[in-house]
Amino acid sequence: MKIYLVGGAVRDKLLNLPVRERDWVVIGARPEDMQIAGFKPVGKDFPVYLHPKTREEYALARTERKTSAGYHGFNMHASPNVTLEEDLRRRDLTINALAEDQAGRLIDPFGGREDLERRILRHVSPAFAEDPVRILRAARFAARFKQLGFRIANETYALMRHMVEIGEVDVLVAERVWQELAKALREKTPAEFFEVLRNCGALSKLFPEIDHLFDVPQPPQYHPEIDAGVHTMLTVTQAAILSSAPQARFAALTHDLGKGTTPRSEWPSHRGHEKRGVELVDALCDRLRVPKSYRELARHVARYHLHCHHAQELRSATLLKVLDAIDSFRRPERFEQFLIACEADWRGRLGFEDRPYPQAELFRGAREAAIAVDTQALVDAGLKGEAIARVLREKRIAAIKAHRKSF
Repeated sequence: MKIYLVGGAVRDKLLNLPVRERDWVVIGARPEDMQIAGFKPVGKDFPVYLHPKTREEYALARTERKTSAGYHGFNMHASPNVTLEEDLRRRDLTINALAEDQAGRLIDPFGGREDLERRILRHVSPAFAEDPVRILRAARFAARFKQLGFRIANETYALMRHMVEIGEVDVLVAERVWQELAKALREKTPAEFFEVLRNCGALSKLFPEIDHLFDVPQPPQYHPEIDAGVHTMLTVTQAAILSSAPQARFAALTHDLGKGTTPRSEWPSHRGHEKRGVELVDALCDRLRVPKSYRELARHVARYHLHCHHAQELRSATLLKVLDAIDSFRRPERFEQFLIACEADWRGRLGFEDRPYPQAELFRGAREAAIAVDTQALVDAGLKGEAIARVLREKRIAAIKAHRKSF
């Protein structure tokens, strides 16, 4: 039995990055050998075990053979006879096909270290084309390492385009698409994920609502970048700067989906895109089975981001209406994410990246003023039912008006 550290831990160590987790591959062992050594089996589809003390994952070396279309169309073979090189060959990118033995020596059969130095994301072998999830993974690693100067190799891009053309991405299940999207939203430059997918043709297949935004014009006096797709990518970039919350980044991504369905005859205006956007957010979330926390925030941002931008111009009663609509009084954390996504939209325009966004402070102050109204005093005054709701609303509007005078 020989044990090797593999994959991301070796890669990140060579890049002088913090190692998030460590994965191990075991050569020359059988399942019964692992269990005798105290390892606990946890893999449903693959022979994976947890170390009895560290709880890190140890996988038996295996090979994979494509048997049918899609992510699940593989025949897996684990055996004591599978070599380390055979196990590494089944991996996606050369920078992930690295190993280190217990003496700290690097095993690099596919040139991963050189690709790290050249800042190249390159597929290990033609077997890359057998798994459509690898398109998403390549895009995600591009988003993670863009700031370090990494780019996808031309031959890998060509292979990804071919996979899209022959329909491989069409059979991806919703759960895997969402899983990779959720991870991409947490990366340092999440907009690169969508740029890569667009460049290889996968964006229109997997996220058509986003793809439809590109080449759609906006009024240049408000959007110097003009293109609605470019604006969306700038917005996602700003959201990543403002917050690490993936929900806020997702809301930034989907805030303008309605512009993709504006009739050409109305361009560059997009009247009513907010309402249409909510419907498209729902369609995307239904298709990908997006968690409720992402969907709810995205719906609010799509519907009310223009209200937030025009906060200084809104009537106090309208401000309160929006605060109620987005459930700001009961969900303060989500309210902050709403403001972050709106600010990202404001800054996600050419030349607006460093512009102040006082609208967020006005909304925060309006909420605080409304919350400060003493509801117990209304109860003590004997008000009930509709009467207490009406008076509470009136007092909250008055409190918001007072706040705006001092703003």
